[in-house]
Amino acid sequence: MAKVLVTGATGFIAGHVIHQLVEAGHEVTGTARSASKANALNKTLSAYAGHDIRIPIRAADLSRDAGWAEACDGMDFVQHIASPIPANLPKDHDELIIPAHDGALRVLKAAKAAGVKRVVMTSSMAAIAYGWGDARPKLLTEEHWSNSGNMQDNTAYTRSKTIAERAAWAYVNDEGKGLELTTINPAAVLGPVMSGDFSASVEILTQLLSGKLPGTPRVGFGIVDVRDVAAAHVLAMTNPAAAGERFLVCDRFMWFSEVADTLRGQLPPAYEKRLPKGELPGWVLKLMAYVNPAVKQVIPELNRERHVSNEKAKRILGWQPRTAEEAILSGAKSLIAHKAV
Repeated sequence: MAKVLVTGATGFIAGHVIHQLVEAGHEVTGTARSASKANALNKTLSAYAGHDIRIPIRAADLSRDAGWAEACDGMDFVQHIASPIPANLPKDHDELIIPAHDGALRVLKAAKAAGVKRVVMTSSMAAIAYGWGDARPKLLTEEHWSNSGNMQDNTAYTRSKTIAERAAWAYVNDEGKGLELTTINPAAVLGPVMSGDFSASVEILTQLLSGKLPGTPRVGFGIVDVRDVAAAHVLAMTNPAAAGERFLVCDRFMWFSEVADTLRGQLPPAYEKRLPKGELPGWVLKLMAYVNPAVKQVIPELNRERHVSNEKAKRILGWQPRTAEEAILSGAKSLIAHKAV
């Protein structure tokens, strides 16, 4: 069993990666901006797992050098999951791009110096499927890269993921040679939350369950279950064939209306009533963005289908995803259980 560092340990994906690593017998250490988060995190992990989990947390911030050398010391592998993902988009893209880019390099350099064998980095489908405009391929694969310069088909978040991943590959192919890198590129991550503190990606569900949407816009997403994203991270950590590879993880693309329909008849009556009916015109969505900032993030998705292949992850990692429907239902039910909506 290995010693594994998980960065951004309090995050949505990271919690599930930690859970799966611990269940597999690995010795896990996490990072967070403050080591004081350890008690709350361990309580959450233990409640989810049904047994006691106690992992140490080391203080390390993506925006600072301090703490990273100590965090990586003695580790066999690093799962670099920490990256900013906001509920609301900043006006200045650099607020996301700089910490994502600089943070990835800080982690990689510390891992290299510590003699870590491999870093598995959470990137995103955003680093593959954006900035194409009307020239977007019908089926995107790991060979494709987003064009972060096309501002009409990007947000600050999608640009940050592309720029950070490109920087990571440039580093390991140059001064970081000898350090293995694998990236996991998930679509929109749904599935069960462990607590009422969860990722902005779950806004897809909270918007539907909150009653804030009068209708469903012509917007869609590739969907993947957080448990399967975590499984891909764990599989990619030790598989020799995963070194130097990118892996798209997604079940399938679904329109917002399909997500809403998946929930119908499956929820308590109070939440059932909140589900929007009918289609929301694009111009109404754009107006809503002024008063509902979370909506602004989906404007680039209007009338756009982004389909990706998961063939490579299945072939090399032996990865098998749950259905998008299961990710949606388990996510919604967990949000309700934690009184997060």
